[in-house]
Amino acid sequence: MSKVGIASYGITKFSKDDSKIESVLLKSTKKLFDNSPNLSRNDIDAVLVSTNNNSKYLSAILSEMSGIEPKIAHSIESLCNSGTNAIVSAYSYIASGLADVVLVSGAERYDSPGQILEWDNSRGEFKHPIFWASIFTKAYKREFSVTDEELAIVPVKNHKQSQNNPNAFSDKTYSLEDVINSKKLTDDLRLLDCSRPCTGGASILLASENACKKFTDEPVWITGIGQKTTSAGFTKNMAFSSMESTQIAASTAFKMSKHNVNDIDVAEVHDAFSVCEPMALESLGFADKGTGMNMVKELYTTNNSKINPRGGLIGAGHPLGATGIAQTIEIMKQLQSCANKRQVDNAKIGLIHNMSAAATSSTVLVLEK
Repeated sequence: MSKVGIASYGITKFSKDDSKIESVLLKSTKKLFDNSPNLSRNDIDAVLVSTNNNSKYLSAILSEMSGIEPKIAHSIESLCNSGTNAIVSAYSYIASGLADVVLVSGAERYDSPGQILEWDNSRGEFKHPIFWASIFTKAYKREFSVTDEELAIVPVKNHKQSQNNPNAFSDKTYSLEDVINSKKLTDDLRLLDCSRPCTGGASILLASENACKKFTDEPVWITGIGQKTTSAGFTKNMAFSSMESTQIAASTAFKMSKHNVNDIDVAEVHDAFSVCEPMALESLGFADKGTGMNMVKELYTTNNSKINPRGGLIGAGHPLGATGIAQTIEIMKQLQSCANKRQVDNAKIGLIHNMSAAATSSTVLVLEK
C-alpha cells in the first residue's frame, strides 16, 4: 500500500463568532490554500466536509465557493469524531486509488445541533452530554478514589497550555479553586470541567506519497488508523470508568503503525470533560487502569505538555466537526517542529484520540515524519 500523507492545513480561531457554517468552512479552506503555494484547485480530486450542522450539500457548496470541481464530494457526520472519520475516509480514497489529493474541511457553530443527543432514548429527558459525563465522573471517582480537587487539575493544566495556542477559545488561566468554585452543573460536574461549544473551522490536505512531494518538503505520514463503534446508546458501555472503543481503536492503530504507546512523543486526547483525560490515558495505554490521574498530576507539576499541548478540548474549544481535524493539525505541527511556544521537544511520532457520545465510538490515528 502506498503511503498517505498530510501536506497542508488551515485553521481558524475558535470563538463565539456568529458566521454561517459555509463561511467558517471557506475561511479555513482559504488558509489552507494560502499555506500551499504549489496547490492548484485542479489538483483536488475529493472534498469531504465534517460537520453536525443541519445545512445540506455543504461539500458541493464549499467546492463551488473555493473554485474546486472535484470528482468526489460529500459530508460526514459522526458527532464529536466526525473530523477523524472524514480523515479516515480521505485516507481510504487515496489508498484505494480513487483519489490522489483530498481536501478535508470541518466546521461547527457554537449552537450546533450535535450538542443535543436526541436520538438516544436510554437518556430519557437528559439529552445533553453533561449527563453522561456526570455518570462517568461519579463512576471513576468511586472506583479509583479520585477527588474533585484532583480532577480539577485537568482544566487547570489545559487552560494553561491553551495560552500558547493563538487559535484557542480560552483566553485565561484558572486555579484549582476557580474550578471547584465554578458553577455546579450536576453533583459531580462543574462548568470549568467542561469543554465549550464554539465556532471554528479546520482543513487539511491529504495526498498520496508522490503528490505530497509536490506540495510540501515536510509531509507527515498517517501510519496507524484504528476505529471502533460499540453502540449508540451509552448505557450499553461495558463500564462507565473506562473507554472500551478507545482501547480497541488504539490496539488496531498501534498494530498498523508497528509502534506501541511507549513510542508516542506527543498526543492529542479527547478531554471533552475533566474525567475524560485520565480515562483516555488509561484506555490508550499511557497509564495503567486507575492511575491516569497520577499521570495528569505528573504532567502538571513538571510542566510537561506532551498531552494536549494546544490546550485540549477544554482549553482550545470544541467545535464538533472541526475538533478531530484541529487535533490532527496540532500533531502535524508538532512533528514538523513548528508549534512555537508549545513545541514538545524531539517529537517524531504522535497520536490523535477523537471520540463521540460517551466513548461509544472512537478513532485513533498515529502520525510520524
